[in-house]
Amino acid sequence: MFAKPQKEHDWLARLVGEWSAEMDCAMGPDQPRQKSRGKESVRSLGGLWTLGHGEGEMPDGTIGKTLMTLGFDPAKGRFVGSFVGSMMTHQWLYDGVLDEAGAVLTLDTEGPGMAGYGAISPYRDVVTMVDPDHRILSSYVPDGEGGWTEFMTAHYRRVG
Repeated sequence: MFAKPQKEHDWLARLVGEWSAEMDCAMGPDQPRQKSRGKESVRSLGGLWTLGHGEGEMPDGTIGKTLMTLGFDPAKGRFVGSFVGSMMTHQWLYDGVLDEAGAVLTLDTEGPGMAGYGAISPYRDVVTMVDPDHRILSSYVPDGEGGWTEFMTAHYRRVG
């Protein structure tokens, strides 16, 4: 039961540190994009998990807080994790893969549809490591034609 970190866990270790964030988000269909700022502190849990504690400006001027966990499950051969926020009651569960180049982690999940009405919709979060001090998190919803439409992009830059 005592797991040892794998090469995929080494990739996750690249996320550990203090980050500033600039976000650009559409809050719904046909809504104007809004810019905001935030920060994230990512820690390692035993070399097997990363815990990302985030804070960011919300459209109403309050501060939203988030927690993202990411790990790798060797039995599944997949990245796994979760996302929760102080502005929502849904727990997002991640299942994902790393591209062959080792730069892009694609995480599939599902949650409340943007139109509301209690419908559950697929979502996709994509983490791109631009370089050791810059990463991008982009969030997508299905476009209805078999593809994906980006609705949020956050640029994270390492602090210090």
